[in-house]
Amino acid sequence: MAKRERFDLVVVGGGINGAGIVRDAAGRGLSALLVERDDLASHTSSWSSKLIHGGLRYLEHYEFRLVREALIEREVLLRAAPHIIWPLTFVLPHSPEQRPAWLVRLGLFLYDHLGGREILPASKAVDLAAPGPYGDPLQDWVKRGFTYSDCWVMDSRLVVLNAIDAVERGAEVRTRTECTRAVREDAGWRVDLRCTRTGATRTVQARALVNAAGPWVARFLDENLGHRSTKRVRLVKGSHIVTRRLHDGAHPYILQNTDKRIVFVIPYENEYSLIGTTDVDYEGNPAEAAITPAETDYLCAVVNRYFRRTIGPADVVWSYAGVRPLYDDASGSASAVTRDYVFDVEGGAGRAPLLSVFGGKITTYRKLAEHALQRLCPLLDCPKGDWTAGAPLPGGDLPEGDFTAFLARFRGDHPWLPAALATRLARSYGSRATAIIEGRRGLDDLGEHLGGDLYAAELDYLVAHEWAMAPEDVLWRRSKLGLHLDEAARRRVADWFDRMPAKLSVA
Repeated sequence: MAKRERFDLVVVGGGINGAGIVRDAAGRGLSALLVERDDLASHTSSWSSKLIHGGLRYLEHYEFRLVREALIEREVLLRAAPHIIWPLTFVLPHSPEQRPAWLVRLGLFLYDHLGGREILPASKAVDLAAPGPYGDPLQDWVKRGFTYSDCWVMDSRLVVLNAIDAVERGAEVRTRTECTRAVREDAGWRVDLRCTRTGATRTVQARALVNAAGPWVARFLDENLGHRSTKRVRLVKGSHIVTRRLHDGAHPYILQNTDKRIVFVIPYENEYSLIGTTDVDYEGNPAEAAITPAETDYLCAVVNRYFRRTIGPADVVWSYAGVRPLYDDASGSASAVTRDYVFDVEGGAGRAPLLSVFGGKITTYRKLAEHALQRLCPLLDCPKGDWTAGAPLPGGDLPEGDFTAFLARFRGDHPWLPAALATRLARSYGSRATAIIEGRRGLDDLGEHLGGDLYAAELDYLVAHEWAMAPEDVLWRRSKLGLHLDEAARRRVADWFDRMPAKLSVA
């Protein structure tokens, strides 16, 4: 008979919502298990626009509660993870055919004041016809605009850091592990698990079950639990393209299109520009989502309307598409569907609770997790209350309290590190970057050189502490080194994993 183990909470789904919930639960003193069929952040959570933002355009749909919550969360998350989250000054060229200037000013005024902004600078009007870095890349017809603040995030790493923190607070995280079935049994849940790599099975018991399966939330309810929710999920595909850098400077652009949608052009990975996103209703397997030629043409056309430098499909060096599991509020267009989150809580009064998550966005994941635990704790008698608002994520406890100062000290303490490698390690791992290079005195001490600035010492760390089990886990989720390494280097990374099968030491 299969071994059984008991948990207060089992969370199914290793995206940002599942990782946030298991972290919050562990910090409250609950025994919690997270299972993810693939890798952490394999799907929606790694294919975002990579922004921590209030959602300026949501104001047009009167989603003031969501915008306020997201604006507050920008600075909460910025304090928690200053290594992987940092401020950006967005340039919004004014297109009078789409929205009058007074309406844009009103929206920015609300954006500045709804969230009790303390760190980020306020919006302002700018003259884009005058020479300068904001206006120079743009077409002559663009005369005026505005700037405002939001934040960038390494989205996949945000998921991983939540999972690491959960484990360090007592949770268990198992990737490449699918929940094949869950059945209510004796006022609890019997949860059947299967390792997708080895086929090994395991059965655990839980007092409560959380369905954070993202695009698969409804399918998991139907096929794995035999339960139909009154709430529905609407799958909306968002696609992005990456080109060589379109403009100098660290500022991104937010472009208003003639269909009233917006498209971001964001400096990306030093050498590139990230352009997106689209909003297209999607049917089919979310794991197989891919950009279409029509979406590529759409994004290029928006850029070409504003920028002096024109682009076409031949300029795209990489693209990706993710499926957003939005709560179906019966909106007519995909762009108008709410980005807010909704819970379906079923059980209680002697029946083991089941909480399913519909919708949500990266910016509000922490509040989503907090609200989920607030719904579950009366049924589970949590030892502790809300705690995450002031808690740094792993690597975010920078001794200087400021990333720039931390980076200067990190480089000073390790002068043998090339500047680009030192910066990438500091950005990716924050205060924990020292764990990768501890006791080493030169590049030769970092082990095999795989290509670019990737060495075996970093792979060893990712396998031991961050659930990396395959080349794509490293090249496209724990980092975006896949953009920078050539085919030969990517093949060396694959060979490294073949020679050293990943065995997690995190448990």
